[in-house]
Amino acid sequence: GILQHPDGTVLKQLQPPPRGPREQEFYNKVYDSNCCDSILLELREYLPKYFGVWSPPTAPNDTYLKLEDVTRKFSKPCIMDVKIGQKSYDPYASAEKIQQQVSKYPLMEEIGFLVLGMRVYHVSTDSYETQNQHYGRSLTKETVKDGISKFFHNGYCLRKDAIAASIQKIEKILEWFEGQEQLNFYASSLLFVYEGSCQATTMRLSDVTVAEKRRVPKGLLSGGDILEYNNNIHVINSTENGKIEASVGKGLSKFYALHKKAYSKRHHSQLSLKVENLEQDNMWKSSTCITQEHLNGNVIPQLEKVFCHMPAEIKESVNVEVRMIDFAHVFPSNTKDEGYIYGLKNLIIVLQNILDN
Repeated sequence: GILQHPDGTVLKQLQPPPRGPREQEFYNKVYDSNCCDSILLELREYLPKYFGVWSPPTAPNDTYLKLEDVTRKFSKPCIMDVKIGQKSYDPYASAEKIQQQVSKYPLMEEIGFLVLGMRVYHVSTDSYETQNQHYGRSLTKETVKDGISKFFHNGYCLRKDAIAASIQKIEKILEWFEGQEQLNFYASSLLFVYEGSCQATTMRLSDVTVAEKRRVPKGLLSGGDILEYNNNIHVINSTENGKIEASVGKGLSKFYALHKKAYSKRHHSQLSLKVENLEQDNMWKSSTCITQEHLNGNVIPQLEKVFCHMPAEIKESVNVEVRMIDFAHVFPSNTKDEGYIYGLKNLIIVLQNILDN
C-alpha cells in the first residue's frame, strides 16, 4: 500500500526480495547524485521524485521508499493507473508465474496495456467514481476506448483538454524509450493525474484566459489545510510521544491519491467563470456567477466552454501529470524495450481516437 508521510511525501513499503531491493536499486541508480548518464538524467523527468528510504521509529526493520506525492498539488485529483507493455512478467519468471500473469489479462500482448484502476471526480455530484482492476480486465479490443474515456468524463462532458495534455506527456516518454537501449521495464505503470475540480483551474495563454475563483468561508482553513484520505491511502499522523501511527487502506493501493480538502461543503459556495477569447478581431467576454444549486441547470454550457471547446494551444497548460511508477521488474538490456514502446503507441492511438471522436 501507499502511505502518507507527515512531510507530504508518500511511502511505498519495500516489497520482499528480489522485487523490493531491485526497485530500490533502480531509484538509487537513477537518482544517484553522481549520475552523469544523460539517459537516466532525462528519465527523472518522468518519475516521481525519490527521497531515499525511510523507516518508522517504532519499526526500524520496515523499509519504505520515500517518493513525491504526484497528486499533492491537485484539489480534486482524477487518477488512473495503467500497466504498460506486452508482458506483465519479467524474463526470469517461472512457467507458473507466466501462466498466472497471462491468465489475468490474455489481451495484454495484443493491446499492450491494462487499466489497473481509476478514480474520477464528478463535478455534478461532488463525488468520486472508482473502478478497480477487474474493470480493466473486463475491457476488450472493442470496449477499451470507451473504458478509458470514462476516466476523462467529469459527469458533464469529456475533458478533451486533459486527454490532449496526457497524449503530449506520453509522447515525451515514448521519445525517451525510442532513444534508450539500456533498460527494459516489465509490469511497470503510468500514473495519470488531472485536476477534476473546475474551481481549481487557472489557465492563461496570450489571447485566451480562463480564470476561476473560489470563495472559502472564514475559519474553515484555520490550523492549516485538512488532509483527507480516500479508500486507497490512510494518513500517517505524528503522535505526541513522537511515535508514528500508520494504517494501509484497501482498494487501488498503487495510487498516489491523497489530496487536500480545501473546504468541506460547497452547497453555498459560488463559482465564477470568466472566459475571454479573441475571435475575428472582436473581444467576446462572458462572466457568469452561479451557485451550487444551479449545477444541474445553466452551468453546463459554461463548463462546456471551459473544458470541451478550448483551443488546442491552451490545452498544453492544463494541470495534468503522467508519471512512470512501479519498478520491481526493471532489468539491464542492450536493445530497445519494444514491448513498452508497443504499449505506449497503442495507448496514444486509443486516446487520440477518443479525442477525435
